[in-house]
Amino acid sequence: MAVSDIAVTGPPPADARPRRPSRRRLPRGALLLVARKLGGALLVVWGVVTFTFVVARVVAPDPTGLLVPPGASEQARAQVRSSLGLDHGIPRQYAIYLRDLLHGDLGTSFGTGQAVRADLTGRLPATLELAVPALVIGVLLGTVLGVISAVRRGKAADHVIRVVTVAALAMPQFWLGLVLLSVFFVHFGWLPGPIGRLPAGVAPPPDVTGSYVVDAVLAGRWHTAWQAVLQLVLPCVVLVCGIFAPITRVARSGMVEALRSEYVRTAHAYGFSRTRIHRSYALRNALLPVITMIAGGVAFAFTGAVLVEGVFGWPGIGQYALTAVQQSDFPALQGFVLYAAVVYVALYALVDLAYSLADPRIRS
Repeated sequence: MAVSDIAVTGPPPADARPRRPSRRRLPRGALLLVARKLGGALLVVWGVVTFTFVVARVVAPDPTGLLVPPGASEQARAQVRSSLGLDHGIPRQYAIYLRDLLHGDLGTSFGTGQAVRADLTGRLPATLELAVPALVIGVLLGTVLGVISAVRRGKAADHVIRVVTVAALAMPQFWLGLVLLSVFFVHFGWLPGPIGRLPAGVAPPPDVTGSYVVDAVLAGRWHTAWQAVLQLVLPCVVLVCGIFAPITRVARSGMVEALRSEYVRTAHAYGFSRTRIHRSYALRNALLPVITMIAGGVAFAFTGAVLVEGVFGWPGIGQYALTAVQQSDFPALQGFVLYAAVVYVALYALVDLAYSLADPRIRS
C-alpha cells in the first residue's frame, strides 16, 4: 500500500474548517448614540408632562366647581376633592400622577366621565381619516412644486409657486377655514358645512377600519362613501396648506443648491440629458433635507389639526382638546398634550437618529 493511499486522520487544517457566518453588529458608538437619543427623547417627554401638570394644578381653576351642583355643601366639595386626589399636596399629587401614567392610566375626563385613554382612542380614527390624506397630498404637492420652482428658477412658474407658498404660510388656519366655508358652503353651496364626518340623516357604516370612507366602500354603501369624501374636502384643504408650504420652500432650496453643485456641472459636461441629471443626480441629494420637513408635516397633521377640527366640527382629538380647554378639563388636556409630545418627540428623534447614523459628520 502506498503511503499516499493511507487516510490521514486528525483535525483538518485551520484553513479547511468551515467558518461560522459572522454576525454584523452595530458599533459601540452607534449603540451609545441610540441610547443617548432615546434618553434625550424621554427627558423631553418627562419635561412636557411635568410642565403640563404644574400648569394644570396652579393656573387652571378648581375642577370641583365643575363637578358639584351650585350651592353644594362644603362636605360634598371635600368628597369630590378627595375622590380626585386634590386633598393632597402638589408633590403627592405629582407622584400619584406619574405612577398612574406609568401604568397607562391618563385619568378620568371631567367632561365625559370616561377614561381619557378611551376617549383619545375613540377619537383617533377621525383624526387619522383627516390627517393621512392631507399628509400624503401635502408631501407630494410640496415636493413637486419645490422641484418645479427650482428647475424653473426665475421664470413665471417659479414666481407663482413662491407667491402661493408665502400666502399659504401667512394665512392662519382658522381664518382660511372660515373663508372656505363662507365661499363654498354659505355662498355657493357646493360643499357641506361644519357638521362633522357625515351629514345629518346618513348613518355611519359598520366599523371595520375606523375610516368612514373605507368602511362605506367595503360595505358597498357608495352614497355614504361619497358624503364622507365631501365632508373631508374643506378641512383636508386647510391642512394641506399648512403641510405643503414649508416642504415646498425646503425642496426648492435643496434643489437649487444641488443644481449648482460640481457633480451636476460635471454631468452636464459629459452630455447627460437634463431629465437624467435632474432625476438621478440632483433630486436624490435635494430631497434629503425634505425628510426633516416630512417629519414635521406628520406631527403637524396629527397634532396641529386642533383649530381645523374646531372650525369644521370634526370629532377628532383636536376638538377633544378644545373642549377640554373650554371646560377646564385638565385630565383630558394633559392626555392630549402627552399624546402630542410623544408624536413630536418620537418623529424628530427618529429623524435625528437616522441622520446621525447615516452621516458620520453629524455624529461627530
